Amino acid sequence: MSNKVVAIKGTPWWVKGDLNGFFGLFSNSLTNFLAAIGLLVFAINMPGEIVYGRIVPAAALSIGIGNILLAWQARRLSLRTGKKDVTAMPYGLSVPHYFVVAFAVMLPVYLQTKDWELAWSVGLAWNVVQGIIMTIGAFVGPYIRKYIPRAAMLGSLAGLALTYIAMNPMGAIFSAPYIGLTTLAIVIVGWLANKKMPGNMPAGLVAIITGSLLAWATGYMDIAAVKEAASGFSIAFPGIAIGNMVQGFAYLSPFLAAAIPLAIYDFLESLDNLESAEVAGDHYHTTKAMLIPGVLSLVGAALGSPYPTIIYIGHPGWKATGARIGYGLSTGIVMIVVAFLGLLPLALTVIPLVALLPILVYISMVIGAQAFGSTEKRHIPALIIAFMPFIGSYIVTQINNSLAAAGTSVAAVGADMLLSNGVPYTGWKILGAGDILSSMMLATIVIHAIDRKFKLSAIYSLITAALAFFGIIHASELGFGTASNVSLGYVMIAVVLLVMAYYRPHENVVINDSDEDAALVMES
Repeated sequence: MSNKVVAIKGTPWWVKGDLNGFFGLFSNSLTNFLAAIGLLVFAINMPGEIVYGRIVPAAALSIGIGNILLAWQARRLSLRTGKKDVTAMPYGLSVPHYFVVAFAVMLPVYLQTKDWELAWSVGLAWNVVQGIIMTIGAFVGPYIRKYIPRAAMLGSLAGLALTYIAMNPMGAIFSAPYIGLTTLAIVIVGWLANKKMPGNMPAGLVAIITGSLLAWATGYMDIAAVKEAASGFSIAFPGIAIGNMVQGFAYLSPFLAAAIPLAIYDFLESLDNLESAEVAGDHYHTTKAMLIPGVLSLVGAALGSPYPTIIYIGHPGWKATGARIGYGLSTGIVMIVVAFLGLLPLALTVIPLVALLPILVYISMVIGAQAFGSTEKRHIPALIIAFMPFIGSYIVTQINNSLAAAGTSVAAVGADMLLSNGVPYTGWKILGAGDILSSMMLATIVIHAIDRKFKLSAIYSLITAALAFFGIIHASELGFGTASNVSLGYVMIAVVLLVMAYYRPHENVVINDSDEDAALVMES
């Protein structure tokens, strides 16, 4: 009897490093999921039967299946190449979206109609738009990247992170600072300073445990809520929500200006993350991988989820920890099981939301750091102007919500009255309408102007004028001549730029950062 050694082809389904990877990815995915659900339950007071009965099982299924499919793709890649160290792409909810869909889509619909089921239906229609565009983006994404400068995209994403991801969580953190700031400190030390936690536990998990212990020890949490959640325990499975989804489209038009560029961001983020994986040594088929978040967002919407899903950043980090295929596969399976068993309501009464929110603040810090770190020094002013539409949009949202809570509205108070008291509400509303696309276009105009490509900058100004004219940006609804005044303003920008293109044209030479630095050295 011969002793033959059978070589294992490809990467095994499970290796030792997958355990660390699982705790990291699962805690990250669960944290994002709990934060998203917590916003619906506690921040905008959406009824539990919609959140836990419809949204949670549908969203969990889309997250879980995505992780499983990407693990399967990793296994196929390893078998095809014979590599034993292939790492699966991580996957989960799109973080910016769950803020936007909660505060800028479903909450405004509810405040106008007082109908939560209709608000949820509009959220489903929103997710359909995300899924369609991400699916198309799987094929055309690389071409779009050629025409929008990277700094413009990063600046817009950073503006979104600063306002809709960071501001409300920071407010909550400072509402309970002894919990929130302690948790934030652990996140900063663990993820920004790269300090190892006791027992090599993931920093996010240490932060959640510490924050929860502080909250319970100081009476911040309510045992009665835990008992109520436990008594209301129920298993939940996804249902068909196509009827609601179709109903939501009738009310979606005011939100399309934000939905379309957000979806573009998602597929570009997924594309960037695939490129990052290739640098780390794992070359995935771009279209096949990017079809997963597009199609699963559509499936999730049909089952009741307003949340699009994306390929996460972090593949090189998980690969460095030794995680391979099993960490993604196990994360997908456990996410589905936890949601279907109805354990999320109980988790939200045991884990304080304020202990989870610092992780979102960390995400916004990383996004902002990436924007500034990846942008050439001379283009940094474009990042600043890219923030401004988001600040305008955020302020308008807070004003509307505050007045609604007081039982009134801007229409009742009067925009002129607000202006006379130093609150240019109308201007902020125009600035912030279609904030993501407005942000990218403004930044693109500024970037090309800084580079003295005045003709190209003028072309983008005219394109932006057309977008405003049809209400895609700077307007509350689509239409012909909807924001004609703003459109005229962008035309005037184009006129100025074209004049500069022909005035002293010999000076229109691009000054690179290295040239500027050299000039400074010579002067000193």
